[in-house]
Amino acid sequence: MKILIVYYSRTDVTKGIANKIQSILNCDIEEITDDGKYDGKLGFLKGGMNATMGRASDINPISKDPADYDLVIVGTPVWSSNMATPIFTYLIQNKDKINKMASFCTCMGGGYDKALEKMAEVSGKQQISTMFLTSKDIDNPSEKIDTFINEIK
Repeated sequence: MKILIVYYSRTDVTKGIANKIQSILNCDIEEITDDGKYDGKLGFLKGGMNATMGRASDINPISKDPADYDLVIVGTPVWSSNMATPIFTYLIQNKDKINKMASFCTCMGGGYDKALEKMAEVSGKQQISTMFLTSKDIDNPSEKIDTFINEIK
């Protein structure tokens, strides 16, 4: 199975998890970028507001076509109980190219259930696996990652 991991990470937490999954699956990976529109304290506030309002944003062009993969794993931080705005934009732009999808999110505490639900809704894809990692899980994510990967296989 050909797998692509696509993720957005404002503070590198989601990036770290995406890289751990990538190293286990030995698959392709692509970071969604936005030229730093959500950096710093102001970016944090703007990101939460845009996520709450369901706004799309400008993202940089992607290099990997999701249609070329059997499975796309999408990772996002949780912003105000929603997926990050750049991931929302990616899913809107590419939902018709995604064959199968799995999702994961990182969060300080809650809101992950709504974010994962919204990712499935926007993509129109039944998720073959989902995973959330709270701040308590980030230092030792191995068990959750293993369960996530086993559900994918």
